[in-house]
Amino acid sequence: MNPLQKIFSALFPQATPATVEQSTSGAAMSDNFIALAKQRRTIYALGKNLPVAEDVVIETIKEAIRQAPSAFNSQSSRALILLGNEHVQFWELTREQLRKIVPAENFHATSEKIDGFAAAAGSVLFFEDQNVVKGLQEQFAAYADNFPVWSEHSTGIAQYAVWLALTEKGIGANLQHYNPLVDADVQRTWNIPENWKLRGHMNFGSIVAPAGEKAFMDDDKRFVVAR
Repeated sequence: MNPLQKIFSALFPQATPATVEQSTSGAAMSDNFIALAKQRRTIYALGKNLPVAEDVVIETIKEAIRQAPSAFNSQSSRALILLGNEHVQFWELTREQLRKIVPAENFHATSEKIDGFAAAAGSVLFFEDQNVVKGLQEQFAAYADNFPVWSEHSTGIAQYAVWLALTEKGIGANLQHYNPLVDADVQRTWNIPENWKLRGHMNFGSIVAPAGEKAFMDDDKRFVVAR
């Protein structure tokens, strides 16, 4: 019996061993989640030396999205997972689109930023299937205005789930948004269905340099507790 279980047994002597095990296990899982949430940071200095096999990364991303909740269990989230040269190609496409709109005198800094993203091992592009959204709007007309909003909730949850899952594997990541600038190129290059709407792209790779300190606003400006 571990120390936490001993404390639980002292507080609740009538509890069965199974109850003690389940309760303390649940507490440990909760603590583990918060620790993982704290560990997840935006890492810009990424490399290509993944700590696990590419197939493990792919399955981790798939399972994180698969298990992410969505309104009405709509499962509207979609993903394009890019590794190696495919990942680099995405950022080259992005660079060329940015070249069209960034003034020449400022483009060097922009291009260097793209170099940093391309240095990662891979990326996952997050989409929302608009056919699913439209279908729900037609099926549940009373909630029609809400489904686009709930779709945005779904992609946010899916993105966070993937970020946490990658963090658990020791993989760093950062989230970028060059959509809709790159949407047409992505659709054409990887044969993405027209009904998939790009919502963000996450770079991932080995952690070359950690994130800096993270500041938090005061709790009294952020939370209201009523009981």
